Amino acid sequence: GDRIVIMKDGFIQQIGTPQEVFNHPYNLFVATFIGAPQMNLFDAKLVKVDGKYAVDLEGHVVVLSEEKQAALAANNVAEQDVVFGIRPEHITLEDKGVEGSIEVHELMGSSVHLHVNAVGKDVVIVVSTMNMTGAEVAALKSGTKVCFSYGGNNCHVFNKETGINLEA
Repeated sequence: GDRIVIMKDGFIQQIGTPQEVFNHPYNLFVATFIGAPQMNLFDAKLVKVDGKYAVDLEGHVVVLSEEKQAALAANNVAEQDVVFGIRPEHITLEDKGVEGSIEVHELMGSSVHLHVNAVGKDVVIVVSTMNMTGAEVAALKSGTKVCFSYGGNNCHVFNKETGINLEA
């Protein structure tokens, strides 16, 4: 496929196919440059649970995928405070998880873009409405309390100081 070059201040940040850059952003600049709505960023902790890397966001702990385990282990990454990134379309509403409250909802064709006030931030979540009833969609309104989570294959962890992806 075609490769793209992402520049900042005259320096190349990353070169790759759009999919590579989307899935494996080299740093925070690239992560937030690619994708709309923009990636959600949180202050979180990279921890080890039974020898496996996991992200702890305010006590909600998600173990990362095997691919990410391998990349972090290869870099000998230690437990640390991180900037944790997750794209809006990779967040799912669940029965339990990170708690928040819907502030704004925008119906965008086959999905709803939710702005959720959680962990002191405006978290954007894209929810597909393809398999939802009208009543379920209508329930996603301002003031509604929700919980959300995400898969360990879609989590991105960045060095707090340098902004570089710890898998890079």
